[in-house]
Amino acid sequence: MSNGSSVTQFLLLAFADTRDLQLLHFWLFLGIYLAALLGNGLIITAVACDHHLHTSMYFFLLNLSLLDLGSISITVPKSMANSLWDTRAISYAACVAQLFFFLFFISTEYFLLTIMAYDRYVAICKPLHYGTLLGTRACVHMAAAAWASGFLNALLHTANTFSLPLCQGNAVDQFFCELPQILRLSCSHSYLREVGLLVVSACLVFGSFVFIVLSYVQIFRAVMRIPSHQGRHKAISTCLPHLGVVSLFVSTAMFAHLKPPPISSPSLDLVVAVLYSVVPPAVNPFIYSMRNQMLEDTLKKLIQSVVSQQQ
Repeated sequence: MSNGSSVTQFLLLAFADTRDLQLLHFWLFLGIYLAALLGNGLIITAVACDHHLHTSMYFFLLNLSLLDLGSISITVPKSMANSLWDTRAISYAACVAQLFFFLFFISTEYFLLTIMAYDRYVAICKPLHYGTLLGTRACVHMAAAAWASGFLNALLHTANTFSLPLCQGNAVDQFFCELPQILRLSCSHSYLREVGLLVVSACLVFGSFVFIVLSYVQIFRAVMRIPSHQGRHKAISTCLPHLGVVSLFVSTAMFAHLKPPPISSPSLDLVVAVLYSVVPPAVNPFIYSMRNQMLEDTLKKLIQSVVSQQQ
């Protein structure tokens, strides 16, 4: 294959060869996808409907749920359909769209998690300036910056990746069109431009990671200075969900892209990709709702309202 235009479709990696395992994969992914739709949908509805939740923290949480719904909807339904219909094919255009939107949602989510760390830092370390630093306009501007940065990052990587000549076949060793797997199909001498972009993106990711770590160092130092046990517990309870989400997202994504080549294998790559692309969108709503009394109360009221209307 002399260039990318000669590729009309790609072949994604199948989870299983036997029909029973393919159906098991379909039902397992269906359950995870429905859990993600339900959990994130409830959070979006709760934040949108309850005026008590119209604060910066819940505004960012609403954005996070939208991003989780987007990222899991880009990869999982296509994988489910391939298992159900016993096929591996994805069209060239669909692969381009899948890579773009996945990078868009994942990049934006990481930038948003960085902003949410700043939100927690201001709330704990500078509570008197919280209304000034994180007013409605500032929150909208920061969220818009995260979405715009994610869009630009995805656009640059997608355009550059699919402008490369593909001369290593069309079999993608992943269950969705993932950036490193597409690059492996390019000619060995033609991917240096994309490597340069990846280095720039890695620097941005590392910078955001350092910012998150430093924010939480300051947060826990401030929490330790709170005299009352109840005050420390309340402060920590607002930070632990975000810290849990960041840890899950960053650790799985870093392992997926930075693991040493000697331990890399198609089966391991598949498992790790599921851990960073499928699991977080499904479990994030439960992580945030477990220790959040206001969110739990709002969700209970919504469920009770729906049940009473049906009776």
